[in-house]
Amino acid sequence: MEKIEKTAFLGLGSMGLPMARHLLASGVPLTVWNRTAAKAAPLAAEGATVAASAAEAVRDADVVITMLADPDAALAVAEEILPALRPGTHWIDTSTIGPDAVRELAGRLPAGVTLTDAPVMGSVDRAAAGQLWVLAGGPLPGPVAELLGRLGEVTRCGPAGSGAALKLVLINAAIGGVALVAEALRLGRELGLPEELLRAELAKGPLAGAVARAYAEGVYFPVRLAAKDVALATALAPLPVLDAVHAALAGRADLAGEDLSRLRDR
Repeated sequence: MEKIEKTAFLGLGSMGLPMARHLLASGVPLTVWNRTAAKAAPLAAEGATVAASAAEAVRDADVVITMLADPDAALAVAEEILPALRPGTHWIDTSTIGPDAVRELAGRLPAGVTLTDAPVMGSVDRAAAGQLWVLAGGPLPGPVAELLGRLGEVTRCGPAGSGAALKLVLINAAIGGVALVAEALRLGRELGLPEELLRAELAKGPLAGAVARAYAEGVYFPVRLAAKDVALATALAPLPVLDAVHAALAGRADLAGEDLSRLRDR
């Protein structure tokens, strides 16, 4: 692939929308699609072409980028787009779906179509600014690497599935850290310590990054997706601490649509 003429972006949720918007602003013409069509309207006003279906969006694309909620969503969209992908198309999946799902998708590709798993670290603020951490596994031809570079810093992880694997490691470390900070805050409150003191002192220790995320503003990583990411990890290995984290996340139905930082609330 020497030049990318047409790029399709599928999935305009909380992360996909700012990612697609940033690509548009950086000069990448996009055809976009979302199952809930109304979510594509803001991008149409900014110059994107809105497709009526996922298959229509990818039919003439050189590169297809997907940002979907979970493995089930990725597999469902694959059913729609695989028959429409033409030889030479490069599919980049930026969703967090785990290496098993990536390998399943790769095994179903039509002849001449390639897949890169490129999940991202960072929330909506970094997506909007083009400052994501892109974890790329599988083939990464130059023009595709340049396209991903518009989204942020690209780390080449290795063969297909390695980006998805590293994402599970990193995101579970982050989620587990925030959950541990939330527990520490609850313990401190039970001991009668003021939250300002707890926050300041925890931020001086090895949990500093997790403390910053627990109090972050302008970001959005819903608890329900954090629970999904932990479940993907605990299905692959015995992880008793993360099993407990998953139980804590799944037990907070009241926070399912709220940002992960809300775990610190009583």
